[in-house]
Amino acid sequence: MRSTTPARRLLAGAAVLPLALALAACGASEAADPPSSDSTATSGATDDATVTTDSDAAATGTVTIEDNHGQLEVPVNPERVVALDNHVFSTLSAWDVELVAAPKPIMGTGIWPEYTENEAVLDVGSHREPNLESIIAATPDLVIGGYRFQESYDSIVSQNPDAVVVEAHPREGEEISDELKRQIEILGQIFDREDEAAEIVADYDDAVTAASDAYNGTDTVVGLITSGGEIAYSAPVTGRSLGMLFPTLDLQPAIEQAAEDTSHGDDISVEAIAAAAPEWIIVLDRDGSGVGEGEYTSAQELISGSAALADVPAVAKDQVIYLDPNFYLTEDIQAYTALFQQIADAFGAKAE
Repeated sequence: MRSTTPARRLLAGAAVLPLALALAACGASEAADPPSSDSTATSGATDDATVTTDSDAAATGTVTIEDNHGQLEVPVNPERVVALDNHVFSTLSAWDVELVAAPKPIMGTGIWPEYTENEAVLDVGSHREPNLESIIAATPDLVIGGYRFQESYDSIVSQNPDAVVVEAHPREGEEISDELKRQIEILGQIFDREDEAAEIVADYDDAVTAASDAYNGTDTVVGLITSGGEIAYSAPVTGRSLGMLFPTLDLQPAIEQAAEDTSHGDDISVEAIAAAAPEWIIVLDRDGSGVGEGEYTSAQELISGSAALADVPAVAKDQVIYLDPNFYLTEDIQAYTALFQQIADAFGAKAE
């Protein structure tokens, strides 16, 4: 188990807590009025007090989790939270978790305004030019790192000895569905929202089932990424964002070429796509999230405006699925849930 300074402090506090509660209870008993002769009323009051105490203890103690580095003790419902992993912002926002610092340049505009437009939330900058001093200045109890910031992990740990640093982003080489669910379950433990986390996982599983049931099992599919006015290829299994759709839904790939660039997609010509003649095209518009440079050309313009792709079955039959433009920034379990439902609706509509 990884040892952390705040964890030891919290555990020590937890050991003293029972004695403090006992002394407080004695004082309260001496000052209180004599107990009622109504045994039912007395029993009810005692039960209520016990429930309240248990709830408070569960919400303010520590929990043992296993992140990408091993086991560690994490405070439950920490007061000062820094979040760096784009996978967690939607969940933290839905759970009304306040942040003291976040990487605003890579969070887009209008997705999480309570964080990006709040001057009280310090700006950590982008992963390419991180301002790690902002994390120190925020004096966090918890830092949710990882994903784009995983190269800064050692620095963040050493610079913030009074904080617990957690990395639970999807790990390379692991099954993405399991990793997305694992991450949300860890967040549920930390923020005492395990029931809500279970609901999010259930919604994800339902969307996967719906998409799988709607797929006819034979139509060929290709995943594409557009950026900078160019079309790139997202390989099955390992390709950025879209690769995991193939093993998860057992899709038949129109092109079976291994990924060379798992982050931004591989070069491919429109002629090669046309030759593969996919029945379906699923497209991630990377620049649609506002991260691109120069003049923006949408994925729809690039695909529908290509003469070479005009006769491709997917284009001719209007069987092109465009992801939410913000998908590249979020890539969380909620975004994948929406994508699988979008795929289910598209497959289902064509099957009717």
